[in-house]
Amino acid sequence: MNQLQTYLQAFFKLKRGGTKYGLAPHKPILLLTLVELIEKGLDQENHFQVNADLVGIFQENWRLLVTTAHQSDFTQPFYHLQNDKVQGHPFWVLHTYTGLPVQAPIKSVSVLSQVVEFGTLSADLYLLLQSAENRQEVRGSLLMQYFSDRANSYYEHKQLGDGFYHDIQALVLNDPETKYKRIEIHTEEDIFVRSNLFKRYIPQLYQDTCAMTGMQLRSTYNHNFIDACHIVPFAVTHDDKVSNGLALCPNLHRAFDRGLVSVDQDYRIMVSTHIREKVDHPYNLGQLAGNKIILPSNIQYHPSAENLEWHRMKVFKG
Repeated sequence: MNQLQTYLQAFFKLKRGGTKYGLAPHKPILLLTLVELIEKGLDQENHFQVNADLVGIFQENWRLLVTTAHQSDFTQPFYHLQNDKVQGHPFWVLHTYTGLPVQAPIKSVSVLSQVVEFGTLSADLYLLLQSAENRQEVRGSLLMQYFSDRANSYYEHKQLGDGFYHDIQALVLNDPETKYKRIEIHTEEDIFVRSNLFKRYIPQLYQDTCAMTGMQLRSTYNHNFIDACHIVPFAVTHDDKVSNGLALCPNLHRAFDRGLVSVDQDYRIMVSTHIREKVDHPYNLGQLAGNKIILPSNIQYHPSAENLEWHRMKVFKG
């Protein structure tokens, strides 16, 4: 407990930038988010990646707790928390893909995810947070120190599971109830969360199987070999619902984007007559014509008939 109290004292003295709205609340929000990720088993053994979970829960906690006009910029505390120390040592460290340190904040969350492989907490702090009792102590202390007026509301929303991250997951999964909710997606970070959920859910819903070829491929290293393909390009509609997606292997993804294959109203594969290929090759596209694509078991996740029609009319080269 003495060690935990040492960390709590450091958490109460976080270096926070001064603004006209008061001291920045970003670092306490990030700490609450890291605790929540550990609690939900989303931290990958002290590897906190810049992904939909980390950014999405940060944004959810921000919306639940911050009432001032501060901007909800996740990238700032992710970098600057490295400057806070316990007994002279940082308790948050960033690890880049190149091994070189990040010299300054990276303000784009998409760029940040490409540069930083993961962040880690100090080993002893991470070990302390494996205890549910310690997590409860840290969470309660942070809330009382920085957001005492919002603590009860925060707990209520967490119990109900109706915060921003829950809502945006439901939106991507084409949940019918989302049409009755106003889910505001304005910032690059909001779009990053939605886009990365789309890329995660499409392969999952198709069980890592190409909808056209039936090829199924998984990796023990968590690499994706099946692509999440937009039917109508995101640039056209900004639609990241799974009903605007297909799981395709890379070569079929490229063929689909270039209009060499499409899907008819009965979910059967259409192959362009403009293809030149070896017809006796085992992987030729022509043999797919007329085959029914593989679909998720839940009709809620099926590709939209309207989106498929758009692809046939605007992209497919019959």
